[in-house]
Amino acid sequence: MSRINPNLTLTKSLPKGGDVVVLGLVTINEAGRAIVGLVGDLDKACAKTYGRGVADLAAALGASAKREEVTFLPAVDGARIAVVGLGDADVTPDGVRVAVGSALRKTAELPDAAGLEVAVSLEVTDPELLQAAGEGALLGAYVFQPITATDKPAAVASITLVSSVVGSAQKDAVSRAKATADAVCQARDWGNTPPNLLYPETFAEAARAYVRDERIAVEILDEKALERGGYGGIMAVGGGSARGPRLVRLSYSPRGAETHLALVGKGITFDSGGLDIKPAGQMAGMKFDMSGAGAVVAATRAIAALGLKVKVTAYAALAENMPSGSSYRSSDVLTMFDGQTVENYNTDAEGRLVMADAIARAGMDKPDLIVDVATLTGACMVALGMRTGGLLTNGEPTSDLLLDAAEAAGEDFWELPITEHTREQLKSTVADMKSGAGHRWGGALVAAAFLERFVPDGVAWGHLDIAGPAENPDAAYGCVPKGGTGAGVRTLVSLAGLLER
Repeated sequence: MSRINPNLTLTKSLPKGGDVVVLGLVTINEAGRAIVGLVGDLDKACAKTYGRGVADLAAALGASAKREEVTFLPAVDGARIAVVGLGDADVTPDGVRVAVGSALRKTAELPDAAGLEVAVSLEVTDPELLQAAGEGALLGAYVFQPITATDKPAAVASITLVSSVVGSAQKDAVSRAKATADAVCQARDWGNTPPNLLYPETFAEAARAYVRDERIAVEILDEKALERGGYGGIMAVGGGSARGPRLVRLSYSPRGAETHLALVGKGITFDSGGLDIKPAGQMAGMKFDMSGAGAVVAATRAIAALGLKVKVTAYAALAENMPSGSSYRSSDVLTMFDGQTVENYNTDAEGRLVMADAIARAGMDKPDLIVDVATLTGACMVALGMRTGGLLTNGEPTSDLLLDAAEAAGEDFWELPITEHTREQLKSTVADMKSGAGHRWGGALVAAAFLERFVPDGVAWGHLDIAGPAENPDAAYGCVPKGGTGAGVRTLVSLAGLLER
């Protein structure tokens, strides 16, 4: 499935003939507010048409400087004005990203929105802020195209960022914004796609098509190749479905790269729970259980599109977890890719099994760092809520690096520990280890401790549990839509940028 994202450009002046102009509203002090981004003759035209300038008109209509608040003013010279609150005058990149995302999201929700040309004018010249504005605009404009008999035109066709400085640094920032946001939108699309359309085989081919225009080598292992290769975890999880599992390997190897980053993503295209079947009410969102795989595939393409000098090898472990006569069982002992044996404790804890095989395979590539991304545990949602992901690693330097990458990207992750007590709970009397502790306590820690067992000695490793933020089941906010969010993509691209330095 392909997506045509809005065109994103950078100019010094407000384009003529646009449909919507986004301006900012900031708080100067307790008594004062100011409009930012008034360029050209927009204020004069507003005064001529309505007898008052933009600031006075916005005040009369109750516009707020509170971040994310959007107020639409009447059209001036044919273009509607959207005033978005920026909070304090000293804005941050994430503040800009969220505010612009809110403005574009509200614009895309207009009843007559179809092919709109939008200009964003916030007096922003700093490259970091420009990148945030571009990301926010593209992410806010995202709308998943419904699967209908007739195509619906995109709400927003083009976005222009207006900046008084248009140099190489600013242009590079806009390029980074476009590559990153396009990747997030693709990950969202995959998450939102119904599971009868996105299953291991179609997902694998979609990944191949998605990276085709970049210097990325693609290898896809089908169920026969997986069986020959000894991928006991992936084969067990996928064994109950009529749709066989897949393992997708992407390789990006730019000249001059000094660091090798391995990415591993959980790709359960639908999770029924297997024989330990989920209650009916818990199955509705299980199409999003492949969000980790979507994130690593999308991020890999963005990294390649930006030409970052970091070697990236990405693995997407794809399976459909279904109950049938060929399903794996609780108490089964599985032989994993690296030869370790696992006593399975619950078929609804399937993600860690496919991830373990993929992590072990990634270790054979001798990377400097392995980062896995997975909608792995409900326990992480209980601990951190729906908007914050869990971070667990095998060392403080990796934790610091990933937290820095997430902060720069504007994504929320919170570090959790892997304790020795947690590791001890995986001991088995019939195999090398159990796949779980057999109880619900500290489930996110237990799952991470299990994955850690498959990381080669001496290799840095980080685990991102995105069970909460991968799906937004509630109303849209900021630059985050309802449904699939593309969680983790921005952090992975940011990470590659840090490793390049």
